[in-house]
Amino acid sequence: MAEELRSAEGFRHLPLVWLVDPMDLWVLAGREHLCDEFVRLPYVAEELAARLRLLSLKTGRDGPDVIRRGPLRLNTATHLVMMDGRSLDLTYMEYELLKLLATSPARVFTREDILARVWGYDYFGGMRTVDVHVRRLRAKFGPDHASLIQTIRSVGYRFAQVRS
Repeated sequence: MAEELRSAEGFRHLPLVWLVDPMDLWVLAGREHLCDEFVRLPYVAEELAARLRLLSLKTGRDGPDVIRRGPLRLNTATHLVMMDGRSLDLTYMEYELLKLLATSPARVFTREDILARVWGYDYFGGMRTVDVHVRRLRAKFGPDHASLIQTIRSVGYRFAQVRS
């Protein structure tokens, strides 16, 4: 089955992880090329999740649900956001704002655009909401990556164009 997955069009980019009973480790002999990682049974969910995150970073095979912009990886399926391999703890609105900016790098969004697209047309609040959320995102990015979100004076914000 692993050989079929390795050659199947829709699965080629995905890393393969085998869950192996300790008594059956001999099954891996000569088949190491068919899996990217293996986890011994019984497994702990947190360990498996951590191994999958690291495997994604190691292999560079992100798949269609991952937006990659320089050091940033944003998984739209799992809502996991990583910066240089470090997981970022974002609120829902911070995540949605970041997703909007990262999906259209170099496009300038006005505060009105951002409010309408992220908060919705029926949002009742001030324009400074966007500024506050951008400031929080930059703080979570850290000083090395805060400049990924650029301010366009008197207009709005954009995500910097970076090589992936």
